[in-house]
Parts: sequence; structure tokens; C-alpha cells
Amino acid sequence: MSRESLGWGNVSTTLAPAEQEPVTGLLDRHRWSGLARNADADRVRGALLADEHVGVVITGDRGVGKTQVGRAVIAGLGPDVYTLQLRSAGPGSATPYGCLAFTLARLPQSSLGSPTAILQGITSLIRDDAAGRKCVIFLDNAGTLDELSTGVLLNLVQTRTARLVATVPRTTDLPPDFYWLITAGQLAEVRLANLTEVETLDVLQAALGHRVSSALASQLHHLVGGSPTLLQAVVSEQIERGNLVLSGSVWTLIDEVVLDGRTALEDIVRARYARETPVARELIEVLSCARTLPLARLARMYSPGVIADMEDAGQIVIDRTDRHLVSLGDGYLGDIVRNWLSVERRLELRDKVPGHQQDELNELTVEDLLAYAAWTHDCGAPLSPAHAVAGAAAAVRLFDPKFALRCAGNLSPQDPEWAGGQLQKSAAYLQLGQPLQAMAALDDVSDAQLSALGAEAYAELIAAKVDCMSWLSDRTGQVPALIKRARARLEEPGVRSLTPPEELTRSRLSLDLCEFNYLSFVGNYAAMMDRLTAAASSDLDEVNPVHRLRSGIILMEALCMTGKESEARKLLREIGGQLGEWSNVPRIRENYAWRSFNVLLLSGLWRQSIDMLKDASGRAGHGLHSGSASTDLAVGLAYVYAGRGYMALGPLLAAIAQLEVRPSLHSLRQAYAATAFAYAQTGNSVQATVYLDRARSADGPARFAIRSSADFCMDMASRWLGDPAAKARLVAAAEEHFQEHRYTLAGIFMLGATVSGNTKDFEFLEEIAALRQGPLAELSRTVAVGSRKKDAAIMLEAAAQAAVLELDAVQARCAALAFDFAKAAGLSGKASAAHIMLESLAERLPALPITPRNKGPLLTDRERQIATLAGNGVTNKDIALAIGISVRTVEGHLYQVFTKLGVSSRSDLLGLI
Repeated sequence: MSRESLGWGNVSTTLAPAEQEPVTGLLDRHRWSGLARNADADRVRGALLADEHVGVVITGDRGVGKTQVGRAVIAGLGPDVYTLQLRSAGPGSATPYGCLAFTLARLPQSSLGSPTAILQGITSLIRDDAAGRKCVIFLDNAGTLDELSTGVLLNLVQTRTARLVATVPRTTDLPPDFYWLITAGQLAEVRLANLTEVETLDVLQAALGHRVSSALASQLHHLVGGSPTLLQAVVSEQIERGNLVLSGSVWTLIDEVVLDGRTALEDIVRARYARETPVARELIEVLSCARTLPLARLARMYSPGVIADMEDAGQIVIDRTDRHLVSLGDGYLGDIVRNWLSVERRLELRDKVPGHQQDELNELTVEDLLAYAAWTHDCGAPLSPAHAVAGAAAAVRLFDPKFALRCAGNLSPQDPEWAGGQLQKSAAYLQLGQPLQAMAALDDVSDAQLSALGAEAYAELIAAKVDCMSWLSDRTGQVPALIKRARARLEEPGVRSLTPPEELTRSRLSLDLCEFNYLSFVGNYAAMMDRLTAAASSDLDEVNPVHRLRSGIILMEALCMTGKESEARKLLREIGGQLGEWSNVPRIRENYAWRSFNVLLLSGLWRQSIDMLKDASGRAGHGLHSGSASTDLAVGLAYVYAGRGYMALGPLLAAIAQLEVRPSLHSLRQAYAATAFAYAQTGNSVQATVYLDRARSADGPARFAIRSSADFCMDMASRWLGDPAAKARLVAAAEEHFQEHRYTLAGIFMLGATVSGNTKDFEFLEEIAALRQGPLAELSRTVAVGSRKKDAAIMLEAAAQAAVLELDAVQARCAALAFDFAKAAGLSGKASAAHIMLESLAERLPALPITPRNKGPLLTDRERQIATLAGNGVTNKDIALAIGISVRTVEGHLYQVFTKLGVSSRSDLLGLI
């Protein structure tokens, strides 16, 4: 029996596309599921209408969207199909004909005498309601179907009275008769998987109607495990709480996601929680409070069978590390359950967990410390001073500054741990972008407390002061004197006599490293090169094995800034191979990743710099403040340096949206400047001007690398917008960098300034290039020589070098100059080659940095078509036949081509067209 004979071939089953709505209308879960499951709905619809099937079963985990997909398919069948929607009762219910109760109530008394009469009556009633139309029944929650309902529905599908769409977690949950239809191939199965990160991002942007950063999408995806139903519930709750806001044109979070269960999410969790056994509920409560626990510790509380069953069900997850840490399978579950528990219950559960005693403090991992501190905080109980300092340090290490401040808040000035607590408090404030508060925390350590510190603790606190003072314009000049006094104190006889030699050496090295960091912060690389090189190559593994590595990370940036780009990249690779054995050192990977990004970007290797960030993004720590805004900003900056402003705007606007609600130590100025440059590259002068003004108003202390990058982007944006003073500022900056031996930056600024340069400018650019290494230096030299000599061949060579580095704007500039130089010299072939390159670039560059002064007589589209065929060996006769013109016309076009390009044979055309 064909589909057409049943009338299914003419069924309209289109799903209406989602339209933009106000935020108040975006939170309907059916809408979200439709956005997430359009492709799955197509699969269900296709299986439903297949000739060999009597229906389809939609399977998948809870919250995956089975019901919404089924309803979307039913709604899309149109008026030509009669549909009946049924839902089976929950588990434990055995009401006969439970899902058919409303249909049963419509039967006459004469049809209620026996199961057979009821079956015939319901069948007849459905046929009457269909009135000659085809019928589809949607059965939700089919796994709890009672026996009598099963018999009726089975008869309906096997007699072809209706087709069936059913939902169930697994096919094995179906009644045996329906499971037999699956095995016989009469019922199809469509299994729904959770959303991927990319799909989550697509759904968020479609539902919310504006850009969503990939970092935010990733965070929400991992929180809900890819469930569209839970995603809708979490987003709804965050919008209602005012935590998820539209900043400009980008949705962003103001703070960490905190779930208090005030929306539909709590209903979902309560429904799941009610189905668990008492033991499973308690284990969920324990992990909700503890966040994570080692398996060995959990096994002392619960039987292996309970743990194994919950792992098999996906309720808990056990990682594959040596400690086998256990956490809840669904991260959102812990937040909701924890909010239900009273303080007394939280304390009761904490007392049940073995460990966390004062004498075990040194044995606890970072995760253990944070879990214990968080649990204690949830209970409203104070942390002991030792636990407070350890918890704060763990939170700083995992980039959770607000929790670090809560832990350090348990200390008082009378505690011996006060100085250590203030040290962690200062680090937390710096992570929040608040250097004034960070400095105030350290100033609260009295002179007496400072004097009481051992040499190593003293050096660590001085290094923290240097970090803070670097950001404060009124105190940064005092840093060299502070380091000098600290070194003098370490050499005092009283200190030397009471300090073991190895600790004294570590203290000196700590001060050396803080000085290197400070000089790097202010951009004074030349002053430390000799000492820094010695520190990075010294053998101090027995005393301070990390010092050499940290010094090397600073050295690779210093080498790059001073023109030794190739040496910097070599050191970068060497250090990258050593990081694995030091993964436990706080923030060393992040420090390496960000300095490596600068090295690669300033070397012209922008694509590699983005890859470096992708590798580091998963290691940046826990929570929202682990650098998502900085990563978006860096990716956008790389695209801008490559001349791809059209690709930069997405990540840059996402970064700005996050930085405007959570400032990050003056990165906002850099973000504004890069966005202005990106808009200028796309030809949008209005928005470029807007963001230039914002960048100018956001001035303030910043790391030298950030400050110089912002200055460069601002001046380049101004140059693109036609500011006559922009070139002078770029040249002045290049001269300053040159005087300070920052040859790489001098070359980059001068390359930007010489878009409209003179002979003196090009000679300076060539002089700088001679002091540098690597492909970008060679490109700068070629541009300088070709521009100074007005040589088209050299400029085409420069364009080819820029193409290898994928520097689109520089390539376009070189091609435009090559064209002008070729036209002036009467080199038609080189002019055509340059113009073809410009045409190719124009397809992806909305605006060119330079427009050729005189395009001259170039090939028409027809001439280009014929020249391409001729260059590939096609005869005039075959060309005429292929494009439908006469041979004489082909010959005329080729004459024009040879004349314009200055060639005399067909073989010369292939390399030019």
C-alpha cells in the first residue's frame, strides 16, 4: 500500500520558522525546543510518513525535548490530518484506559460492555472524528501505558486507522507489544541527543535575538548538559534575576550563574528528586553541599552498590584522575538542592563526611579546600584562620576572587595568619580589576607584622605590593626604591643569620622575578635583558625550580619586543615542551599562554596566536571570571592586526559587553580601540568614530603591551578615517620605541605610518627591519625597498609575502602600490596581476587601505573569460563554440587582451589571469 493511496503523500508538514520576539516572549519552552530541534522534527516526520512504518517512537534522556519535538511534528501536519494527543499517567498508575479517559467518556453505554466493545467503539469514534482524513495519535510518556490502552492503540495502528508518534526514554521502556513492533521494523525509532556547544550557541542567538558570546554559550551548555529544556529554564531564571542582560547588542552575564530555583527549573529538579530513594537523595544532598568529593571518602559513607547504580544512571560522575573525584552529573542540580537545605541540615551532612580536620590541612587538594570552605560558608559557620588562608589561596588559584574574599574575611588582624590572608585578598582584588582595594589590603599589614615575617614570606608580600603599585599612577614610580629596600633587608645580618641559605636564595629570586615583571609591565625590556637571560638559563632546580621557567616566559616576550622574534618563538616552543611537568604551579600556563599570544601576534603569526588561546582557554580556571572577555578581546585583536575587521567585530563586541559590566584593569580601552580599527577597516566611519571617542575617554594605567596595542589601534583607525595627524603620531611612537630598543613595535608602527610615507620614512622602516628577525621583518623590509624605489616587481613580492602571513590589509596595500608603480612604468602585465589580486581581496575586504590612483584600461569580463580559456590551451574555435560568439570576435578580444597586458603569446596569459 503506497503512501499516496493512504493520502500521506499530499500531507503538508512544514514547520513555521521562528520569528524575532521581545524578550518577554522568548522564554516559552516550546519555542526553544522548536529552535533546537528543527532537524530532529524533520527526521521524525520522515519516519512517520514512510510507507513501511505505522509510526515512530522518539527516545532520549529527560529534558532532551522529546515532547516538544513530537508536538511540533503533530502541529506541522496541517488541517488535512486529524490528530489526537494523549499522555500516559505517571509511574505506579494502573488506571484502565488511563490515557484514553476523555475518549472513553464519549462512548455510549452500549459500547462499554466489554473490552472488545470498547475497542470497537473507540475505533469507530476516532474514524468519525477524522471525517475521512488520515489520523495521527501522539502518545507522550508511553513507558507507563496501561495494558488496556496498549491493546486499543495497538489495534488502531495495525489496522491502519491511525499512525502513532510516541515518546519514551528508551525503547525497552515500551510495553512489550510496541517493543515487538520496533524489532519488527514497523515502528521507527528517532533518538534525540543533547545539544552540542555549537547548537547551544545557535539556539541562544536565535531565541534571544542578539549576539551571544561563545564563552557564555559554553558555560550554559556545560551547566545544563546540552538539554534544551533545561537551557530555557536556566536562561529564563537568569533574565528574571537580572543576571543575564543585553549589553549593547550582546547578551552577557553580570555575575556567576547562581540558581535559586525560582522558576520552572525547580519544578524539573523536584520531579526528578522525588523519584530517588532516600539513600540516593542524601548522597545528592552531600554532593550538592560538597561540590566534589574523592571516591575513597564517599565510599566510607555509602555502599559500593549505591555509588555504582548512581554512576550507571548518570546521576554522579567519577573522573579518571588518581583521586577519582565524584560530582553530580548535572551541575545545576547541586545549586537547586543546596538552596532547599536548612543550615542545620547542611551542618548535619558536613559532620557525616570524614576528613577536613585541622591536622589534615596540608593533605587537602585545591578542590578539597574550596569544597570545605564553601560548605562551611553555606552553613554560616566561621572558617578557622588556617583554613581561611588556604581556602582563599585555592580560590585565587582557580580564579574565583569573590569567594577568596569571603574566605579571607574570616581573619582578624590579631590572627598570626593575617598577613597571609591580606596577601590573598590583594590577589583577589587584582583579579576583580580593583588595584586600589588590593593595595589597601596590603597596607593594612602593619610594620610590626611585616617585620615578623620570614624572608620568603616577606619577599612574597613585597612582590604583591609591586604588582599593585604598578597599576597606580601615583605609586608606580616608587617601585624601584621599594625593591631596593627589600633587597637591603634580606642582606641585613640579623635576617641572614636566622634564615636558611636556601630560603634566602629563594627570597632573592622572588624579588628578581617581581622586578622583571615590573620592568615588563612598564615596557623597559632593554634594562633587564642581560639579567633576565641569565636567570632563564641558570640551573636553580634544587633551590627554586620554577624561577628559571617563569623568567624564560618573560624573556620570550622581551626578545620579541626587542626585535629577536625568531629567538622568541624558539624559546616559546622550548618552554611549551616543559610545561607539562609544572601543571600544578598556579597560573603558569595562563602566563605562558598570554605572553605567547603577544609573541606570535607581533611576529605576524596571528592565526597561530589564536590557536594558542584556544589551547589555553580550557585551562584558565573555573567560573565566568576565568578570562572569557580577555579571550574574546584577544581573538578580535588578532583579526584586526590581520586586516580582517569584518571577522573581528563579533568577538570584540562580545568582549566589550562583558568588560563594560565587569571591568578588567583597563582592557576596555584596548577593546574600544581595536573595535574602532575594525569598523574603520570595514568602511563604517560612523561607528569607528564612536569607538575612538570611547577609547580616548577610557584612558588609565595599563600594562605596556596593552597600552601600546591600544595606541596603535587608535592611530591606525584615525589614519583609515583620514586624520592628517595620525601619521605623525605613528612615526613619533615608532621613534620612541626605536630609542627604547623595542624594534618590533617600532617596525609595526612604522609599517602603519608608511601607508602614505616619504623616502625618509621608508629608509627608517628599512633600518628598523635590519634590526629584527622573522617573516614580518622581511615583509617590512620588502615594503620599504619597493615603496622607496617605486618598483612594481618588489611590491608584488611584498604582496606575496603578506599573503603567506594572511595579512589581508597589508597585501591589499602592496598590490595597490604595485599597480600604480606598474602603470607609471608602462608594465601592463604587472599592472594586471596586481589588479587581479586587488579584485580577489576586494571580495572579502569591505574597504581597501589604499585605492589605486589610476586603474587604467583593464580587462572586461568577456576579455577575462576568453583570456582564461586561451591561457589554458583552448583553441579560438572551441572558445567561440563554448560561449556562443564568432571566431572573429574571439580573435578581436584576444588582440585587446594582448595589447592591454603587454604579452605576445597565449602561454603568457596563464600566469596573469
